[in-house]
Amino acid sequence: MIEERTRRLLDVRLARDQAERRLPSVAAGLVRGGELIWTASRGLVSGHDDAGRPDADTQYRAGSITKTFVAAAVLRLRDAGRLSLADPIGDYLDAGAAGQVTIGQLLSHSAGLRAETAGPWWERTPGSSLAELTASSLGGDAARFRPGRRHHYSNVGYGLLGALLAAVHDRPWFDVIAGDLLGPLGMSRTTMRPRQPFAAGFAVHPHADVLLAEPEHDAGAMAPAGQLWTTVADLASWARFLAGDTGGLLAPGTLEEMREPVVIAESTGQPWTAGYGLGLQLWNGGGTRYYGHTGSMPGFIALLQITDAPGSDSAIVMCNSTTGFSRSLGQDLLTLLADREPRCPAEWAPAEAGPDLLGLLGTWYWGPAQFTLRLTGQFLELRQEEPDLGSVRFRRDPDGRWTGIDGYQAGEPLVPVRGDDGTVTALDIGSFIYTRTPYDPAAPVPGGVDPHGWRLAGGHLAMEG
Repeated sequence: MIEERTRRLLDVRLARDQAERRLPSVAAGLVRGGELIWTASRGLVSGHDDAGRPDADTQYRAGSITKTFVAAAVLRLRDAGRLSLADPIGDYLDAGAAGQVTIGQLLSHSAGLRAETAGPWWERTPGSSLAELTASSLGGDAARFRPGRRHHYSNVGYGLLGALLAAVHDRPWFDVIAGDLLGPLGMSRTTMRPRQPFAAGFAVHPHADVLLAEPEHDAGAMAPAGQLWTTVADLASWARFLAGDTGGLLAPGTLEEMREPVVIAESTGQPWTAGYGLGLQLWNGGGTRYYGHTGSMPGFIALLQITDAPGSDSAIVMCNSTTGFSRSLGQDLLTLLADREPRCPAEWAPAEAGPDLLGLLGTWYWGPAQFTLRLTGQFLELRQEEPDLGSVRFRRDPDGRWTGIDGYQAGEPLVPVRGDDGTVTALDIGSFIYTRTPYDPAAPVPGGVDPHGWRLAGGHLAMEG
C-alpha cells in the first residue's frame, strides 16, 4: 500500500484534471508489483450504486487499447506456428488492394494503409461486414504510403487483423481474445458492448458547461480497432500481463518483441518521442521510456501507460469526455508515485560463477578503445570506459552461448577465442575482436598488427611505408 500523503497528492492531481478539463467523470488507478495500489474517481455516472460515483469496476470504452489484445492474440498464433509476421494478409482473407501487406506491418502500423474507412466516420456510425469494408475502403486508393516506409496509424489495418483472428480460429475475433486472454486473466468486465455499471459518453460544449450525448454502435468489421469496454480493475490485470506476468499465455520473448520499436511516430519539426512496436505504443517522456496504448472513441478517452523499467509501474486513466484528460496525466501520476514512494532496490546477494565464466570478465580493448566486461545478474555487460556511451548486454542461451540483446550487438554472438593452453585470449563479437591489451599481436586481430608495434617518430605517431 501507499502512504496517505501520497494518496492525497494523487487524488488532487486527478481532481485538478477533472475540474480543469471539465470531465463528466474520470476513474484512475496505479499498479505496482502487479497489484492495484491506488484507485480514485471524480464526477458522476448514471446507474451506479454509489450515488453515481464511478469506481474501479465501472466500464468505460477502451478505444484503441483494444488493439493490444488483438496484437497479443495474433502473436499467440505466430508462436504456435500457425502464421508468420512476414505472411501477406491476403493469404488468409480477401483484403482487396491491401492483400500484399504483411501481418507484421499491420501490427506495427507500417503497412501504409489509409487511417480511416472511406465514407462516414466509422466511430459514430453502425458497422459493416468485412466484405463491405473491403469493397469500400480497400480498393485502389487504400495505400497512403509504400508498405514499410514509415509509421502511419491505420484503424482499417486492425480491422483486418481482427478478421485474421476470426479466419484462422474459425470463430469471431472477440470470442478468441475472450477465450485465450480475458477468461484466463479473470477480466470478466471487459466486453464488446457496455454492461452496468458503465459510463455513458458525452461531448462537453467548448463555451458552456453543458453536455451532448455521443452515439455508440457495434462497429462491425472495424470493432477490433476500438470496440471494447473495460474497467480500471480489468486493465490492471492487463497491465500486469504486459509487464511480464502472463501466466504462461505468452512467451517472455514475445512480450519483449511487442515492446521493441518497429517504427517512429514522427511529427515534422518535433523531436522523436513516440514510436510503435507490435500492438503497443512507445513513449519517451523526460528520459523515461513507457509502453502501452491510448484509446479514443466519441465520448471517451482512455490510457494504459507502463514504465519500461524493473517493476513496471502502470497508470490507468479512463473518462467519458470526447476531449478527455490532459496528455500528461498518466505520466504525472507515475512520476508522483516514483518520487513519493521510491522503489527499494532488490537486495544484493552473491551469485555463482565458475572459473570459465570469470575468465571472460575484466578489461578488454577493441583496437585502442577500452571496455569492461562484467557479470550483472544473468547478463554479461560490456561497457565502454567513456561517459554516456552506454553498454551492451549479452544473455546466455540454453546451449550455453552468449547472444547480444542491446544496441549494435543485438542478436550477435559473443564467442571466446582461446589460446593453445585453453585460456581466453580474445572475444569475437560479430567479427569484432576484443583483446586484453590494445591490438594484442598474439590475438587474431583482423588485418594483423604492425610488427613494429607502438612507436614515436619525430614527436608524432607514425607508420613506416
